[in-house]
Amino acid sequence: MRQWIGVQLPLLSLEALRPRWCEAGPHVVMEQNQVLTLTPQAAVMGVRHGLRRGGVNAIAPQAILHERDARREQEAMDAIALALLQFTPEVAVAAQDSLLLDVTASLKAFGGRLALCRRVRASVEALGFTLRLSMAPTAMGAWLLAALPNAPTLQGGAPGRRSRRRLRLASLTRHLDRLPFPLLPAARAHRDWLDGVGCRTLADVRRLPRAGLQRRCGDQLLDELDRAYGEAPELFEWVQAPPRFVAKLELPDRIEHAEAVLFGARRLLLQMTGWLVARHLAVARFVLLMEHERGRMAVAPTPLEITLAEAAWQEAHLTRLLKERLGRLQLSGPVVALKLEALQTSRLAPASESLFPEPGGTPADYRRLLELLTARLGAEAVLAPAPQADYRPEICNRWLPATDSQRQRVALADAAASERPFWLLEKPLALLMRDDRPFYGSPLRLVNGPERIECGWWDEAFAVRDYFVAQGVDAACYWIYRQRDEEGEVHWFLHGLFA
Repeated sequence: MRQWIGVQLPLLSLEALRPRWCEAGPHVVMEQNQVLTLTPQAAVMGVRHGLRRGGVNAIAPQAILHERDARREQEAMDAIALALLQFTPEVAVAAQDSLLLDVTASLKAFGGRLALCRRVRASVEALGFTLRLSMAPTAMGAWLLAALPNAPTLQGGAPGRRSRRRLRLASLTRHLDRLPFPLLPAARAHRDWLDGVGCRTLADVRRLPRAGLQRRCGDQLLDELDRAYGEAPELFEWVQAPPRFVAKLELPDRIEHAEAVLFGARRLLLQMTGWLVARHLAVARFVLLMEHERGRMAVAPTPLEITLAEAAWQEAHLTRLLKERLGRLQLSGPVVALKLEALQTSRLAPASESLFPEPGGTPADYRRLLELLTARLGAEAVLAPAPQADYRPEICNRWLPATDSQRQRVALADAAASERPFWLLEKPLALLMRDDRPFYGSPLRLVNGPERIECGWWDEAFAVRDYFVAQGVDAACYWIYRQRDEEGEVHWFLHGLFA
């Protein structure tokens, strides 16, 4: 049986204007000179939906009026839908500021129905929006349960969170039968007629003759009823993730400390997480632009670029890295807006579970540790070896930031295939000669070699050397080389030690 989650956003028109009403108080959103939505403080003062502007000014002169901004509402809805794509690829926009999620295939992945509902609720609340959440085996049923206002409309008082979750079709049918029929959008246009024939609930409407109801109210009412009760198929146009992720957020107030930026940045990271999951990608590099004052005293945005040792998509991991970097950042001015952009992504590889996992953790755990150390200490403090195109041992190795994963892999692969030791002396040590053999604590026996190096004629460090692996009487191995001077004499040097 399919399972749907309904997300109703009752205050979207108001909360989409959050930067303009962040202070507490009575706020009212107007549309066509009538009240569209309002805060609880305004409701206490007597303001009601549909009241005209003059009535609001007479009843609550201290109320702050806002005009509806359809563009901001659409941006907010897009942001929420994008963030919820991390739970299922099947997210659809429904009527009355609602979203519908087909989570049938996602229940096991997120720990069951209750755990998934909690994660969906937490994500929407982290984005800064109020929601009513429901779950039902039909999409229209989930929409009706979510659209049910928090008012004593049913027997037993106001509906709570448990009453909005109906997991079986029989239970949903019994619950829908008790709902008031004006919840159906198609029934509101015929409310007077339905009231006149004695209808109060959806069960009353269903008991009417279908032929007569169809002639009087049309096909839409019957279609909504059938879809709610699971007697008709439901088709939706799913939300599609854009090919490139760029998201912007206007902050409700000026922020002067970098640590406080994390609250707004997490809202953008949630959107990027949903985008990554929907596109089956992982992010390897992203940048957070912190915009400052605009106008005559404009200040250039402060960029904060984060490069990961291994591409990731988990919101918790990305937030932890961003938090460490923000803790070390000094702002050049107050921040008024944030912009997050994914600069480099890669295909998301499926997780590989080993029958006998390594006791020290997986390679992914090691790379996450490198990322955390880099974010906390700085890229210049966490380095990894990387090869350079030169045969001279003292030059062929260089140190790069450990989060440069591609070069790190090349360096490790090159080191594993080479017979050179990892421990090189900072300066080669001249060896004594005894009985025509190099001596270092004991006479050295050549066991492998030579490896001839003749390069550096293009600079002032010309080298002509023959390298050998030598062994002492204690079985210790050394990396030595011989070199002829200008007079033709042979000299031996110790350059490295094997473990």
